[in-house]
Amino acid sequence: MKSTVLLFTRKGIGSAPEDLSKTLVKNYLGLLKDEKKLPVALLFYGEGVKLVSEESPVLDSLIELEGKGVRLIACKTCLNYFGLMDKVKAGQVGTMADILTFQLEADKVISL
Repeated sequence: MKSTVLLFTRKGIGSAPEDLSKTLVKNYLGLLKDEKKLPVALLFYGEGVKLVSEESPVLDSLIELEGKGVRLIACKTCLNYFGLMDKVKAGQVGTMADILTFQLEADKVISL
């Protein structure tokens, strides 16, 4: 079985206006959590770490995916940069080395 990881580097997905980008990520994760074949991990860095913090519009979906065994890894350096280290509500804090390991071990890496 092939393993897939998804990269989230923005607080939404796509190169769209912010409100559309946030709507797209909500729709995407809402659909993903109901799929039978799930990615091994969701990796968050850059502004993507905002998706795992307390004001994220997608926390419920992320928590549900985590409950189904999907690893959620948020970049420690990025969380510190945005002052979000104490506001993480889903997943675990990791290093860029952790993120790199998941990327290198995956059969497929998808950047959203």
